[in-house]
Amino acid sequence: MSWDAPRTGKTDWTAVDALTDEEITEAVRADPDAVPVDVDWSQAVLVVPPKKTAISIRLDDDVLAFFKAEGPGYQRRINAVLRSYMAQARKKRTANGE
Repeated sequence: MSWDAPRTGKTDWTAVDALTDEEITEAVRADPDAVPVDVDWSQAVLVVPPKKTAISIRLDDDVLAFFKAEGPGYQRRINAVLRSYMAQARKKRTANGE
C-alpha cells in the first residue's frame, strides 16, 4: 500500500494523524493487549530457507506410514532425519581424516 493511496475503512485517520508522540505512547501504555516484549530484534538476520528439489523416492510402506501417522509435515520430518544422518556421517568422516 502506498502512503499516497486513499485510506478506506472506519478509522478516523485525521484524528490519528493529529496524535502527538506522547498521546500514542500513553495509548500504548494503557492498552492491555500491548504487552512489552523483552526480545531485542535489532540484531535479527533474515534467514532464507535453502532451495528444495522435488524428487520421487521409494520408501518402505511401514516407514512412510510411520512418518504420516505423526501428522502433517511428514516430508519435512523425513528431510530432518536424512539431514541428521548426513551430519553424523560427515562428522564421522572428518574424525576418520577422510
